[in-house]
Amino acid sequence: MGGPLGAIIGRYPSAAAGTGGDDADHPGGGGGTASLGIIRHDRRCRDLAFLVLFAAFWVAMIVNSSFAFNQGNPLRLTYELDYKGNVCGDRHGDPDVHELEVRYWLDPNQVYQSGVKGSKANLADAKAICLMECPTPAPDGLNFVCDYPEGDIRLSVDDWINRDYNYFEMLTPDMRNSSLQLQGPCYPVIFPSVNVYWSCQYIARASNVSLTHWQQMGGVNIEQNMLIDKTIHKAIDSRSAVLKRYVADIGKSWPVLIVCGALLPLFLSVIWLLMIRYFVAAMTWITVVLFNALIVSVTMFCYIKAGWLGNDPLTVVIGESDPYVHISGREISHLHVATVLMTVIMIIAFLSSIAIVRRILIATPVLKVAAKVIGEVQALIVFPVVPYFILAIFYMFWFSATLHLFSSGQVVRNDCSTDCCSYDLKLGKVNCDNCCGYSIHYTPHIGIAILFHLFGCYWATQFFMACSATVVAGSVASYYWARGEISHDIPFVSVVSSLKRLMRYNLGSAAIGSLVVSAVEWVRFILECLRRKLKLVGSAGESCFGKVSSSSSQCCRGCIDWTLMSVNRNAYIMIAITGKGFFKASVLATGLIMNNILRIGKVNVIGDVILFLGKLCVSLFCALFAFLMLDTHKYKSAHNKISSPLVPVLVTWGLGYTVAKLFFAVVEMSIDTIILSFCQDAEEHQGTAQYAPPLLMETLDEQGELQRLTQGP
Repeated sequence: MGGPLGAIIGRYPSAAAGTGGDDADHPGGGGGTASLGIIRHDRRCRDLAFLVLFAAFWVAMIVNSSFAFNQGNPLRLTYELDYKGNVCGDRHGDPDVHELEVRYWLDPNQVYQSGVKGSKANLADAKAICLMECPTPAPDGLNFVCDYPEGDIRLSVDDWINRDYNYFEMLTPDMRNSSLQLQGPCYPVIFPSVNVYWSCQYIARASNVSLTHWQQMGGVNIEQNMLIDKTIHKAIDSRSAVLKRYVADIGKSWPVLIVCGALLPLFLSVIWLLMIRYFVAAMTWITVVLFNALIVSVTMFCYIKAGWLGNDPLTVVIGESDPYVHISGREISHLHVATVLMTVIMIIAFLSSIAIVRRILIATPVLKVAAKVIGEVQALIVFPVVPYFILAIFYMFWFSATLHLFSSGQVVRNDCSTDCCSYDLKLGKVNCDNCCGYSIHYTPHIGIAILFHLFGCYWATQFFMACSATVVAGSVASYYWARGEISHDIPFVSVVSSLKRLMRYNLGSAAIGSLVVSAVEWVRFILECLRRKLKLVGSAGESCFGKVSSSSSQCCRGCIDWTLMSVNRNAYIMIAITGKGFFKASVLATGLIMNNILRIGKVNVIGDVILFLGKLCVSLFCALFAFLMLDTHKYKSAHNKISSPLVPVLVTWGLGYTVAKLFFAVVEMSIDTIILSFCQDAEEHQGTAQYAPPLLMETLDEQGELQRLTQGP
């Protein structure tokens, strides 16, 4: 490791303590004063270049988000465009269509032509307008849906709506003749349609009564092929449309995210910490039992929404519809996949719980040590609230920017070669020059901006996590090297002093540590995407050796990821203790770990497993409560209807896990800091730790390994 750390963290206290300094770092006398002076030894700003890089990253995030807020319109994620380029439901359209949210294709023949294989016609160029609801054929006659009133049609939009979009009797003979040729301005309602995610999907089952009336009026032939159904469904169910709806679901379910992703995990995490403090002996068993109960409950909810249990499956139709009409969608397929995956996870979790039952008792002593620290330095329970509120503000900004960024494409007219004609009410005649519709065009730089935005969220989250972990580690280290005397007089000083040291000296180290984790995770994500694409390309001829190699590489990547996270966490501890830069602290931490690998593994691994299960308990409870909130009428109908509970529940789970990780880091970092401090203490005092709390000594003595591990062979 390069040399003893006694002069820095515990062997020679008097020299460092004798110097002047900030009074906040010298709260008490004796061991407390000495240890804090030692922890302040040789402090100076570290890793400044990475702090500057992090500041530049924030400037880029603000610029990127400003572009999103300027160009984006979240309504585009839910509603579609009409033939004039208006977003349905947008009050800034021409005309004002803020009450008209459903897209309806006027000409069924155009829809049919766009679905014919080899046809130049495109559904995006078929004439569509915005309505309040999908029209239905008349039971004893013929209904018409007419174009937006303008020109010689002296009606307001409200009057047009009140007339059920029908002003056929007001048409001149030329207009009527044009309408009978399916050139508008009025079009017959021959097929029933249902509202599927704010687009009217035709049901290829023509009304005989309406079709007979149309033919008697001399109307042109109307195609009744199933293509008119499949063509619209294909557009509604495309991958890009589904992705937009998933992002829109996040915006619609913001109350769920606040309650289940922010407030609920805060409450549960604090309760868990308090229970660890006062009921540590029972918490290991409570955590394991509760984890299994929650994962079973979430899996059952997945079965219910997938339609495999009960009678409340997910539906793609908004509002009432014919019960005999069944319309599927990608959202339902994705929910089926998630249900199968949850079933597999549930089985693995149950079997794993059985496997660790006999080892659960090992976790209790090490958790008792952490509970002792929390009891002495009580400010540790309160401190995570500070980074929690910082993250809450950041996430509100980030989610808002995300909705705008995903909808920041430009509305442009399509470049089409379709031959079509329609009646132009402004010109007062049939016009064959304006057949192309509008689409939202996304340039490549928007994709890059989205990736940068996602990476920025992960890096910022890891940065705040790193800062919180470093502060906790500094507080616990102060407690350890003061022989537990630091918190009796001024319980908050150790946390405040640790926070001041972080802000003054080590923000750059937190920035580089979080960047390393973020970069490795993103490289791993990109490689996984490439692996999946290559697997799809070469799936037919993949050999057994290729499958084994692929599985082995995934396992290796997982091990590397776990090792990196562990080294990172211990590096923050050494940063808090020694004040070294990130890379030097990583070397010191790795040296301590390698010299004491058996000891750390014995008392720490099972404890980490219990803490991981605790974080999963909090996040699964949040996901279960999100399922319950999303299962109410508010999110099943009208404007707030979500396409699927899958994404809001996953986001809620992620937020709950992040909040739980923030609070549970108090216990994790307490254990790791004390263990690392103990290892260094033992190394510098010929195998006998001088500063270790009695409870820690008892814990290791109970394992029967203290003497053998400290003295060596």
